[in-house]
Amino acid sequence: MTTVALKDVTKVFRDGTVAVDSVSLDVNDGEFMVLLGPSGCGKSTVLRMVAGLEEPTSGAVMLDGEVANDLPPRERKIAMVFQDFALYPHMSVGDNIAFPLKLAGIEPAPRGERVADVASALGIGDVLARRPSQLSGGQRQRVAMGRAIVRRPGLFLMDEPLSNLDSGLRAELRAEISGLTRELGVTTIYVTHDQAEALTMADRVAIMRKGVLQDVGTPTQVYGRPATLYVAAFLGSPRMNLLEASVYVHLDRYVTLTLGDQALYLPWDDIRSRAVAHYHGERIVVGMRAEALTPVAPDSPGDVLQGRIRYLEHHGHESLAFLDIGATAIVVDEVGAPADSDTPFGQRGLRRFGQVMQRFTGRAAVPDANPNSGRTSGRTSVLNDPGRHHRRPAELAVRLAPYPAVSAGHPLAIKVRMDALHFFDERGDRIDVGWR
Repeated sequence: MTTVALKDVTKVFRDGTVAVDSVSLDVNDGEFMVLLGPSGCGKSTVLRMVAGLEEPTSGAVMLDGEVANDLPPRERKIAMVFQDFALYPHMSVGDNIAFPLKLAGIEPAPRGERVADVASALGIGDVLARRPSQLSGGQRQRVAMGRAIVRRPGLFLMDEPLSNLDSGLRAELRAEISGLTRELGVTTIYVTHDQAEALTMADRVAIMRKGVLQDVGTPTQVYGRPATLYVAAFLGSPRMNLLEASVYVHLDRYVTLTLGDQALYLPWDDIRSRAVAHYHGERIVVGMRAEALTPVAPDSPGDVLQGRIRYLEHHGHESLAFLDIGATAIVVDEVGAPADSDTPFGQRGLRRFGQVMQRFTGRAAVPDANPNSGRTSGRTSVLNDPGRHHRRPAELAVRLAPYPAVSAGHPLAIKVRMDALHFFDERGDRIDVGWR
């Protein structure tokens, strides 16, 4: 099998667009790695550079520990599955699957055996004589996968192979793909914009935004401890509630998190309170997922927020109530200018050093441009810059029973699980006691 390593890989197109900005990523032998992000974030460009279809502007693409920048695609021992199937319409299913073996000069008898084995594993053994036009979308995608698998490559590259299929078929095929690649033990890099695919299929997920790698980890890690505000907002349905909070420290007692006219109290014996206490007198972002919020009686003890229901969404198995609690929401904006677009390329190494230092110490190493700020930063504050993020009255998403006996305008009290809160500084980096 094959290991893949990207070492500070950057891709700048001729018009000056930075598609991939200094991405470093290791993919282990036999691992199923998913590159996740919205359209235009650079994930397909990364895949094409691994395949040899694009040349990195700088950095190294390494296969099995050897630099492969100058290695032509045919010598990289990879197989690629595309979004649009890319089948030969004039060939039968069997001939489509067998075509790579024919090019490799394999004799007809062993070639036929391998095609039959692969077609049987993919459930298309009974359609080998048909043309692609006679198949359903799911069958055509299985044929495209079979053509890749039959070569027995060391590395699979899959570029959103299920995005053209309906939701039911996508769920069926993603189970087949992940099961089959693990059975074969083939290293796989899978590109998608669908978080459900990423969280259900991946051994590890690498999340990208505007060419920059945001977070890497197992599905449990990136969902449970997102590294940045963007990752927190991107993962989860409904999206994580992100609220502006002012921090006030009561030494040896608790840390107050003021959300508008209400407050939550982080106990001093909570290990996270020491990290949050560094931001005394400042604003941070507090994240809370819907599963951390439970409707309770208005006079219930503990950390309870009061609000009124703005509107309800009914989803059959549950309802979502969106609650006005008088707080300010932080909304991650994908439409703004590319991240750090005003930072000269040669200065980005210093910026990244500052980010690494902040992750280990809770403070950044590069001074902020604002001399009155107590925080140091290499990026613009998400609390002050409406160009990349914007603020609006918070609509706290809360899960309720299906079709509850409440409606818009009803008051509602919710208990907050303090151990399930997430904290981010003004630059959008996670505030934590350490870095995993």
